[in-house]
Amino acid sequence: MGEGLVIPGVDTTKPSIARTYDYLLGGKDNFAVDRALGDKFITGLPGSQAIAFDNRGALIRAVREIVRTTKVRQFIDLGSGLPTADNVHQVAQRYAPETKVVYVDNDPVVLAHGRALLAENENTAVFQADLREPKKIFDSPETNALIDFGKPVAVIMSAVLHHLNDDEDPAAIVRFWYDRVPSGSYFFISHFRSENDPRSAEMQEVLQGSLGRGRWRTDDEILALFGDGLTVVEPGIVPSIEWRPEQPVDDLSDWSRLIATALAVKP
Repeated sequence: MGEGLVIPGVDTTKPSIARTYDYLLGGKDNFAVDRALGDKFITGLPGSQAIAFDNRGALIRAVREIVRTTKVRQFIDLGSGLPTADNVHQVAQRYAPETKVVYVDNDPVVLAHGRALLAENENTAVFQADLREPKKIFDSPETNALIDFGKPVAVIMSAVLHHLNDDEDPAAIVRFWYDRVPSGSYFFISHFRSENDPRSAEMQEVLQGSLGRGRWRTDDEILALFGDGLTVVEPGIVPSIEWRPEQPVDDLSDWSRLIATALAVKP
């Protein structure tokens, strides 16, 4: 991305979660400040880039699984990040073209690039909003133009809840959506996973030092985000690379242990 490019609302002196993730995945929609943060992981913590790829792979497999094995044909992707290969709508519409997808992110760059990507897809929308203000997202015209809350919905929270600190009550955000979707709806959550080891702590320190926020959570803490009403489906909460892999995972790296995935259904 051109460093001289001006997008309203974008502070190019501070790293963005979405743009840093884009850089880690090999994208070009990022600034020098985002690459500097990404390089802290790539060069300072060699191998940690695998976390981004493991997470993306689990998301792709989960969306495919939902569309191929259930009647769910509408998705809300909260904190969607920048467009990359195999976005939610691309995976879902490959198997069910009628699937509707709403993308939400608080980064203006996501809005600009997402609208360009989706301009000719009438079953998708993208708009700028904050994950921490779910009622605004629920009430928005963009959401209600596509999503019928009388039918099951898949709510995607891919690698976003770990950017919320405990005092921001991420479980309450999940509960908000749980209360507004019907039986048969799905919730996908992937999250930085702590094993209470030095490597987890080191990565958390990098994130907090650069973004001022970020919380690694244990398996039990991640499962608690789903609340009591949702049923976590097999294989439960596992490292993302092990969530229904296409090929058996023979060797789980230390880095792959640090991102977990779980999928749950509302009975």
